[in-house]
This record gives sequence, C-alpha cells and structure tokens, in this order.
Amino acid sequence: MGFKRFSLLIVIRTVFAIATTIALTLTITQPGYHATSIVLLCVVLFQFIEIIKFTSKTNAELIRFFDAARHGDYSQNFDFKAVGTGFDELGAAFNDILSKMNSARVIQEEKLRHIKAIVEHVPVPLISIYHDGKVMLWNNSARRLFGLNKIVNLDDFKKFGGDFYKSLQNIVAGERRLINVNIDDMEHRLIISATEIIIAKRQETLLSMQDIQNELAVAQLQAWQDLVSVLTHEIMNSITPVASLAKTAVDLVEDVKLKTQNAPEITEELDDVLGAVQTVARRSDGLMQFVSSYRRLTRLPKPNKKPTNLVTLFEHVKSLTTQNWQENNITFHMNIKPTGLDLCVDVDMIEQILINLLQNAVQAVSHVYDAQIDMIAFLNSRGHVVIEVADNGEGIPDDIASQIFVPFFTTKKEGSGVGLALARQVMLAHEGKISVRDNEEGGATFSLTF
Repeated sequence: MGFKRFSLLIVIRTVFAIATTIALTLTITQPGYHATSIVLLCVVLFQFIEIIKFTSKTNAELIRFFDAARHGDYSQNFDFKAVGTGFDELGAAFNDILSKMNSARVIQEEKLRHIKAIVEHVPVPLISIYHDGKVMLWNNSARRLFGLNKIVNLDDFKKFGGDFYKSLQNIVAGERRLINVNIDDMEHRLIISATEIIIAKRQETLLSMQDIQNELAVAQLQAWQDLVSVLTHEIMNSITPVASLAKTAVDLVEDVKLKTQNAPEITEELDDVLGAVQTVARRSDGLMQFVSSYRRLTRLPKPNKKPTNLVTLFEHVKSLTTQNWQENNITFHMNIKPTGLDLCVDVDMIEQILINLLQNAVQAVSHVYDAQIDMIAFLNSRGHVVIEVADNGEGIPDDIASQIFVPFFTTKKEGSGVGLALARQVMLAHEGKISVRDNEEGGATFSLTF
C-alpha cells in the first residue's frame, strides 16, 4: 500500500511537471507572455528538482543504512515520513535490523570478554605464537611465571636460555616436552604442550605450560621419607637386640675378668674378648644414633608460622655463630633491605637452616685467604622475600650441586647428608624453595626464596 502511494505521488508530480512544460511551450510562442514564460520555466525547474529529490530520498536512506551496517554504527535512526506514510514500515524494518545487529554484537562481545576472562584467570600459562614468531596471546599466569608484563616476539624468550628458546621454536603440534628453565635464579621444570589452531586463515601454535617443580620436589621427598622410614624401622629392629646383647656381653666379660684376676693367661684372653665386644657395642650405638638422625627427615613437625622481623632473626643467628667467625678469622657481613622486612615463618626451623648454611660456609672458606661470608635478605623482582648465605670459597661443582639436597648425599668425611635435605624439606613446608648457585667471583650462594 505504501509503495503504491509512492508511485501515485510520482505520477501526479510527473503529470503536473508535464502540464507545466506544455504550458511553458505554448506561452513561449505567444507574443506578450514573456513574464509568464519565465515564471513557468522556474516552476518547471522546481518541479523536476522536487521529483529528483523525492525519488532519490529512498536511495540515500538505503545508502545510509548500508553504511551504518558496514561500519557498525547502530545509533542511526531511519524515518521515511518525508517520503510518505506508507514508508514507515521500511524505516521500522531498517531500525529493527540495526537493533538486532547491535544485540548480536553485544552478545558476541560478552562472549569474547567471558573467554578472555577465563584465559586470563586460568592457572595454566598460555602462549599463542604465529608462524612468524609474533606472540598473540600471553595470559596472566604466563606473566606471573616469567615475571614479564609484555612479550611481543618469540625472541624475547632468549633471555631465559638458548635451550628453552630452541624448545619453543621447534616444538610441534601434539608434542609434550619436559623442559628445565631458570627464571629469576630459580629452577623450574615445565611440561609444555603444543596445539595448532587456525583463526581467520592464520595458523597459530598454542602453548600450555605446567610448572611441576614443586610437585616433583614433594613427590621425591615423600619417596625418600618412605624409604628412610622403612630402612630405619628395619635397621632399628635388627640393631637394637645386637646393641643390647653387646652391652650385656661387656658386663658379663667384666664380671668374669674380676673373678679370674689370679689367672693372668685367662685375663689376657678376656681383655681381647672385652675389646671386641666393646667395639661391637660402640658401633651398635653409633649405628643407632646414625639411624636416629635420619628419622628427623620423616618426623618434621608442621611449621608454627609467626610474623618475624628479619633484623631480629639475623641478630640472633649472628650471636649463635660469632665464635666461628672469630676462631677462623672470617669477615662476616649482614644486610637487610628494606630494614623493616618481615616474614611469617617458623623461627626455630628457619634459624636452624641458617645456622647449618653458615656452618657449611665456614667449612667452605677454611682454606681461603681473606675469607668472607655474607648473609643478606631482600625482596626480589616478584616481591618475594629472599634470604641468601654467600661465601668466597671454592664453590660447588655442577655435578655435585644437582645432588646436594638429596638425603644421604654428602662430600664430607663425617657428614650425614641430612642438613641440606632437611633444609629443603623445611622450605617446602613453608611453600618456598632452596637453591644454590656459583658466584662469578668464586664461592657459592644458597638462596631461600619464600
């Protein structure tokens, strides 16, 4: 109905324009009608201009509609009242289409924000890399893991070591790799999985990373604890009666020796027997003490954490170890930045770790001229509290550094291999890490990262 009305209006306007044109033609041929001819000419021009404007109105609105749809300008409104009341439905249809397109866009943006929120907060580091090395996705977990706010290109990972960088370069879709990487002087073991995705005809490699360093450390420690528990139980069950019988035998031999004082030959033989039995008893006691020391690895109590000022902690540790510095002519430095640094820990446990580390440092510099030991505390780039004990001794070879935290491992003749293993267990109980590295100028540094 509306379009018929539009056509009728066009016909009427055209008829009037033709009639005016005919009248203009007649007046031009008649003398004395020059003024009338001019007026009619103006009217004809006006009528044809109106016809053109009237017919092009819908075309202009169509162009405006398509431009709005193409550029996402959903604020446009279409009103065809000037064309005629019958075109209200067309204007309403245009407005309805734009409204639905706007609603679809809002829904799509909400879904996109939802997906982005999930990707940002998922506890797994995610990195998406184009074939040209450009990094397109870099979620919050990845930023926390690597301690960087922005990664633009795959080359930015070179700072974490050539092996790690090459692994990221060469990993293919469907592959899983176990990779060691050092980040902020802390060792991480990452399981990296690669998936190939295609978005807008562009190929991307999506890398997901899982840091299993703590899980491996806990599992390894639990395995050692189970082994130690079984061994100590079996050894104690076997050695206890031997030690008891050996002590009883010592007492019996001593009684017999007293009764045979008048028989020198027998007394001499009893002395040999007594020495042998005393050796068995002494070694049995030593073995029992040795086994008891390892029981500490399986009976570590839960940390009783309390807010602790590190200045107070350091001063107490220093007072307990001052004699070592003086006896061995060692220069000792202590530094805390900031000075008001606090830490929530089990003071007794951490104090014992520091004392053990300082004792190890004293032994490490025992043959060094101008020996020096430093004990410092600071906040690292991630805001974690770090306590370090450093010396200028001979350092620790790489093959030994990878084993020093393993229970029973020791390079000392009288060492038990318990101290550093226990320190590692204490740090795990504090949800922290203990690590060691060689110093460029010589010596080694043990780091406790909380």
